[in-house]
Amino acid sequence: MRKPLEGVLVLEFCQFLAGPSAGLKLADLGARVIKIERPVKGDACRQLAIKNLFVDEDSLLFHTINRNKESYAADLKNPEDLEMLRKLIAKADVMTHNFRPGVMEKIGLDYRSVESINPKIIYATVTGYGKEGPWAAKPGQDLLVQSVSGLTHLSGSSEDGPVPFGLSVTDIMCGNHLTQGIIAALIKRAKTNKSVLIEVSLLESALDIQFEVLTTYLNDGGQLPQRSKVAGSAHPYLSAPYGTYQTKDGYLALAMGNLIKISKLIGCDISDFYTNADSSFENRDELLLLLGETFKTNTNVHWLSVLEPADIWCAAVLNYKEAVELEVFKNQQIKQQLDLGNGRTIDTTRSPIRIDGNKLYAAKAAPKIGADNKKINNEFDLK
Repeated sequence: MRKPLEGVLVLEFCQFLAGPSAGLKLADLGARVIKIERPVKGDACRQLAIKNLFVDEDSLLFHTINRNKESYAADLKNPEDLEMLRKLIAKADVMTHNFRPGVMEKIGLDYRSVESINPKIIYATVTGYGKEGPWAAKPGQDLLVQSVSGLTHLSGSSEDGPVPFGLSVTDIMCGNHLTQGIIAALIKRAKTNKSVLIEVSLLESALDIQFEVLTTYLNDGGQLPQRSKVAGSAHPYLSAPYGTYQTKDGYLALAMGNLIKISKLIGCDISDFYTNADSSFENRDELLLLLGETFKTNTNVHWLSVLEPADIWCAAVLNYKEAVELEVFKNQQIKQQLDLGNGRTIDTTRSPIRIDGNKLYAAKAAPKIGADNKKINNEFDLK
């Protein structure tokens, strides 16, 4: 199958997560992604490990988001290396970077300078808080951006204090937004035959993914989100029964649903706290506690057998071990293997996108630092 971005050359001057995750998505869609790295040390993410897991010299995290790419080692402070990179930029379709504002200007690889080298380049940048303004020089790090964007006041109960997401959600979403912008720019360039500048920031991505709750705040008299006191309430703006509940042998999740119907199905008397539709939010904590006490009296299988036939939106709450054994997980074939050579492999996830019914797999593991210098120098006549 021919992938939609085949023939598109991307130069990735990025490290850590947001920019490289966009490069990963572009590579999955068929683009050729060349990662420009420092000699010897390379992308700092090579040494940024989750649970201290490494594969050879590089972190498992680095392998996760840099598969299916090539590596070109170049010293951006070396005039000879910079000249070779300018020759490479002249032949590229897309260039991405996530340096702090001012860095690329100092070495002559800012947008206007690059545009003069390649008038049809798509120049895409990631910053923490935008390239201008009082926070332009602050470090763009996921936990910090979660913290200043209000995101940490949406999870957990009101007794918990701020609760960060257990993953790099602003990095991941910013990478998605960068990918969207680049694909839109490719379409625009096809129409105009001119360069396009794409800019995203972690803060704007963090705010964008909160568009529902921020819109509520902005149009609700400035009332802050009200997290429930009850553990398991999953959304500060949604009424009972929305949330997760402990059962006799596990946990059960309930999405939006008719509270009266649900209470009758499970045999829970809510009449003391439910008088009209407004009660489900005004008395949310009391209702969640009542439902919770009832769900504790029986098993997940029992409650699912009661609720699912009545078309109540519900599901068991599973951990990774349980989830990957599900038939639906296996049927999606979301897992793929990366080839490390010498018979060694890494298990990871594939792109979630299908093209004309075909799943997008790529077995190429992340490259060693500068692994492709010789090939790229010869192919593009850089020396």
